[in-house]
Amino acid sequence: MLKFTSEHEWLQIEGDIAIVGITAHAAEQLGDLVFVELPEVGATFAKDAQAATVESVKAASDVYCPLDGEITEINQAIVDDPSLVNSDPRGAGWFFKLKLANVADAQSLLDEAAYNELIA
Repeated sequence: MLKFTSEHEWLQIEGDIAIVGITAHAAEQLGDLVFVELPEVGATFAKDAQAATVESVKAASDVYCPLDGEITEINQAIVDDPSLVNSDPRGAGWFFKLKLANVADAQSLLDEAAYNELIA
């Protein structure tokens, strides 16, 4: 199940695990990323809490935790090479995996059509 937030994060949900990243629209708005800071594995976040930070040549921006949960894995590749987020935001440029506290909460997020309407 693919979901989106109004803060421009995407989630690919499989069971109770969500792979989280920023949308192509967000990556485009930020410009070329030069720095990514990710949360620690084992950290827990409430929905909308700041979970990661990205910096581009234009600006720094926060990445928010889309739902309540615990970080189970991070993508070290984007720390080593932030340009992966720009070149492949919904593939190699994912940020972290989140074990969802309540999978049903994902129903409150946007589907792809609603997100596309938001950014139109």
